[in-house]
Amino acid sequence: MKGEIPQRADVPSKDRWDLASLFPTEEAWEEALKRLASLQQGISDIEEAFGPDKGILLGTLSAFSEYSLLDERLGYYAHLRLAEDGGDSSARGRNARYLSCSTAGQAAWAWLTPAMQALPEGFAETCASSPEFADYKVFIEKLLRFKPHVLSKSEEGILARQAEVNQTAQECFGVLTNVDFDFGRIGTESGQRALSQSTFASFMRNKDRSLRRKAYLRFYREYDKHKHTLASLYSGSVKLDIYQAKVRKYPSARAMALFPDKVSESVYDNLVSTIRENLPVLHEYYELRKRALGLDELRHYDVYVPFVEASDTRYSYEEAVRITCAALAPLGEEYVETLRRGLEGGWVDRYENKGKRSGAFSAGSFSGNPYILLNYKEDVLRDLFTMAHEGGHSMHSWYSARSNPFLSYSYTIFEAEVASTFNEHLVFSYLYERAKSPREKASLLSSRIDDSLATLFRQTMFAEFEARVHAMAEAGEALTLEALRATYAELLRDYFGPELVFERVSDLEGLRIPHFYNAFYVYKYATGLAASKALAAGVLGGGEREREAYFAFLRSGGSRFPMESLRLAGVDMEKPEPLRLA
Repeated sequence: MKGEIPQRADVPSKDRWDLASLFPTEEAWEEALKRLASLQQGISDIEEAFGPDKGILLGTLSAFSEYSLLDERLGYYAHLRLAEDGGDSSARGRNARYLSCSTAGQAAWAWLTPAMQALPEGFAETCASSPEFADYKVFIEKLLRFKPHVLSKSEEGILARQAEVNQTAQECFGVLTNVDFDFGRIGTESGQRALSQSTFASFMRNKDRSLRRKAYLRFYREYDKHKHTLASLYSGSVKLDIYQAKVRKYPSARAMALFPDKVSESVYDNLVSTIRENLPVLHEYYELRKRALGLDELRHYDVYVPFVEASDTRYSYEEAVRITCAALAPLGEEYVETLRRGLEGGWVDRYENKGKRSGAFSAGSFSGNPYILLNYKEDVLRDLFTMAHEGGHSMHSWYSARSNPFLSYSYTIFEAEVASTFNEHLVFSYLYERAKSPREKASLLSSRIDDSLATLFRQTMFAEFEARVHAMAEAGEALTLEALRATYAELLRDYFGPELVFERVSDLEGLRIPHFYNAFYVYKYATGLAASKALAAGVLGGGEREREAYFAFLRSGGSRFPMESLRLAGVDMEKPEPLRLA
């Protein structure tokens, strides 16, 4: 049936990712899982021998690196197989077995951090400066920084054993919203069409207002049915954040989340305050949108439909690849051809199927390809930009893995959002310069404005919600369904302004954001966009020096803290200017 979402088994192989760079067969994965379990048997012997001896420390870090590299490969494979079809019982079983084994390994290695921090003063630092420790230098330096927040061996072991159960709220949220929810079908001019997490965005961009309203209310009706469960899941996730912050002696859950990146809480507060200063600009935009659409009142389901339509905004997947690669030509042949081979080859799982995770992501690992999950739709221009966005993540992973040792190759999410939105800026510039008419230019500008507002303003609104909710819980307030809805509703009114009329269910949006289960993450989208705008302008308007500064940023991986790597590339995110310019 036309418009039917296919089962995973019906997806052609050319439209799926090829996970052979991680494991060529499922049997190979099973054998590797057995090896991971066998490696765990020798960890206690390593612990017994551990002490202030350079040779022993080097051997320990080598064994830990070997173990962690295998663990990462296993985890990525299990995660990707689950993401492609959350309803597949074999994928769920595989992921559960991996989590069980990995959790046991975390517990077995839990002694390492406190043991290293208990070494004689200066010993580990001296070792880190020796040539033979080159692969572990950054790892040692960052590990020692956590000394005030690391507990005893037995306490770290207990916390490590909680790792699997700590995923319960997030996992239940994913299963509930991606697998169990049934949004039904919506009648359109071209027939019945399935409503899903993925197609919702397409419905919200449809020119037919009655269709948008029907899809919006049908979509949120499903959330309304399960609102108490969703509120309980999110409340549990927040309480877990606070518990972990307290036991690790951080002043707050937010401070704990920002500590690994060495990001000051003032950066977070500066983002919120700077964006709030500029809310009148956003309110003017919505007033303009209302007039441009010719509406008496602007509703929540009216804020995403393009109010300037191009004659044809459909791009096949293959055409999107061509445009993306052409737009990124300023980055040079190696970057472009590597990305092209990945997008056309086995990096990408292209289209929606039943049970597949909604949205998009890039999953880059040290030993495998940097895979990309898409739910690509030809009639959504945003999906072309999403391809470029996730391609930016994947190429960041590609350069990081080839420029750093395993224990220090992984860059932070703070930096990741720079590389991804950088690519979006170049794609927009490419399309805009080649637009064939003023109307097409206006359409692109409208789309780009909406994307920028969604990142700068919307993600900041999410960030403020997270901060408020965690502060409420830390102050002893109960995170009831009513409290969560009231907090989110207030932010909706503040950010969208007086022009918008909300539905009774609009504040349920606060219960459907997957990123909230990874607390204090979303602010990085806004800060990353501001940084990438500055860097993209430099590359497009500059020369070899600007491009090499950007590649130095891509190659830095986890070898520096994000503020430092961005300053070296030419952007200082501790100052408000990048946000104000954005």
